[in-house]
Amino acid sequence: MRSPRLAALELRRFGRGKLPMAALIAVLLLPLLYGALYLCSFWDPYSRLDRIPAALVNADEGATADGRRIAAGDEIAGKLLDSEVFDWHEVSDAQAREGVEDGTYYLSLTMPEDFSRRIASSSGDTPETSALRVRTNDANNYIVGQISRSVFSEVRNAASTDASRTFLDRIFISFSDIHDATEKAAEGAEELKDGVGKAKKGSKDLADGLKDAKSGSTRLSGGISKLHTGAGELSTGSRQVAEGTQQLADKVNGVAEDVRPYLKNDGKNIRNTARLVADSSRAVRHNLDLLVKAAPGTSVVAHASAEELAGIHRTRCEEADPDDPACPALQRAKVTAADVAAVADDVETLVKDADGDLKTMRDQLEKLEKQADELAARGPRLEEDLEFTVGRINELNSGAHKVSKGAASLYTGLTEAKTGSAELDSGVGRLKKGAGDLDGGLYRLSGGSEELAAGLGEGVEKIPDYDERDRDRRTSVMSDPVQLAARSLHEAPNYGTGFAPYFIPLSLWVGAMVAYMIIQPMNRRALAAGGSAWRIALAGWLPVASIGLLQVGALMSVLHFGLGLQTARAAGTVGFLALVTCCFAAIIQWLNARFGAAGRILVLAVLMLQLTSAGGTYPVQTSPGFFNAVHPFLPMSYVVDALRRLITGGGLGPVWQAVAVLAAFTAGALALTALSARRRQVWTLDRLHPELSL
Repeated sequence: MRSPRLAALELRRFGRGKLPMAALIAVLLLPLLYGALYLCSFWDPYSRLDRIPAALVNADEGATADGRRIAAGDEIAGKLLDSEVFDWHEVSDAQAREGVEDGTYYLSLTMPEDFSRRIASSSGDTPETSALRVRTNDANNYIVGQISRSVFSEVRNAASTDASRTFLDRIFISFSDIHDATEKAAEGAEELKDGVGKAKKGSKDLADGLKDAKSGSTRLSGGISKLHTGAGELSTGSRQVAEGTQQLADKVNGVAEDVRPYLKNDGKNIRNTARLVADSSRAVRHNLDLLVKAAPGTSVVAHASAEELAGIHRTRCEEADPDDPACPALQRAKVTAADVAAVADDVETLVKDADGDLKTMRDQLEKLEKQADELAARGPRLEEDLEFTVGRINELNSGAHKVSKGAASLYTGLTEAKTGSAELDSGVGRLKKGAGDLDGGLYRLSGGSEELAAGLGEGVEKIPDYDERDRDRRTSVMSDPVQLAARSLHEAPNYGTGFAPYFIPLSLWVGAMVAYMIIQPMNRRALAAGGSAWRIALAGWLPVASIGLLQVGALMSVLHFGLGLQTARAAGTVGFLALVTCCFAAIIQWLNARFGAAGRILVLAVLMLQLTSAGGTYPVQTSPGFFNAVHPFLPMSYVVDALRRLITGGGLGPVWQAVAVLAAFTAGALALTALSARRRQVWTLDRLHPELSL
């Protein structure tokens, strides 16, 4: 018998009586009751917050700022009472505290006595921060506390905006006052600029004059310094000259005393002696010239005479008559002639070798001759010349001493002048620097005053002078400058729609789990008949899968028509849920087929793991590490992600991924069930006497 027929037979047995039919109907409606009722209970809780009782305590005493009455507490209380957020009850602080404690009120909002006064302080000298006091009790309800924090954050922002308006309004009023004051300051800056301009011209003239004076004082100081140096050298030189003339005068006067007696009576003898010296010098110089000229010829003549006498002596005495009486005389004459020739050679050699010395001697003799002639000419007047010379030398010595004394005085005076000129130059330099600094400072002051005047002029134009209408408009913008322009790409219209992807697969899992409580995971007839393992697995899976499809139809009909669930892709959602229920049925079938009674407990355990790791409420990343680790390995993780895209919209990537994963889980679970069926066809002691039976 084929699997579909076996599945039909399994379902047909539920029509044999009222109780089996009621059980089948209960299985069909169980996901509806589980999913639809759960979603219905908190489909849109935020639309019914006005039913939550809350205490409102307005203890604000109000305040006055800039002559205007401020009652921020009354204003906020009025807005809250008119709003649809919470069911407000105006009570005292004690009643609010007691009501939150015993659960009469879920929360309380208190505006303290100084609430308006603190808000008004923002426009004064010592601004203070005001505070709204919220009291909650998580023992009553934790979620209400979370909701209240979001709501009261908006209330606080509204109150802060009102306080900012008062503060900013005062700022804009101050702008007008600053505008008028800056305009007056600009007029004063113009007058300052004119005065500084005149002062700048005077400082420029002073700086230029002191610059010329500094140049002159520098040249004066340099000139006096050079004069001082020259005077020092003059003083030293004149002193040395005076010392030299003094020594000369002392020597001349000493020599004059020794020479004077000789010159007084021997002038004629000195003249005669000088003439004798001159004549002798002239004669010696003349004879010296003759010697130089005659020496070479005399040597030749002497040799010729010596040879001639030697020839006569040889002819007459050696060859003719040795006894001639003249021979001795000729012998002596021959020897003498030879000696004379030798002397002549020596003189010639001496003249040749002493040519330079002879020339020097001749020059000296000529000079001596001239000096002797001059002395001879002045001999009679030497005493007079001596007295004249001694007198002039003494006068020179006296004048040299006077010059030395004057040079020393000049040097001393120039030393003082040098010091004074240096001080003068330094003082003029300081005056010049000061004048330069003054001129520079006035230049900067002039530039600064011009910039100040120009800046204040521009500032007057830039500082706003708002009228009341402008002030109100700008205060509104600046007190609340940033608006939240939130936009959701695929927005869920309510709380229930957002959680539907989580609770729909949960209800389908529970539906399949309950279905296998009344339907056997493996057909007993097929097992007993020894049918194919795959046929047995499909025969146990098809009935629950068929029931699951009916569960999907019933659940989605109620959610759509009853609660108003709108899906972006309706057909895709229904088709995907059909795959989901088939997958869940296959997994639950295998757990029951493989583990028997214990499998039902494992089905619950797997359900708990999927609920905690699927990320249906909070993102799975916020869960502990264990749940992040098992998240990718459980089918409901992919189901939740896919249903979000099918219900609220978005890309279909997660949907196709989920289809592949669910198909793999379905095929794998059916294969494991088939394997379990093959093993169940063999009877064991455990099957005859199971340890646990449910």
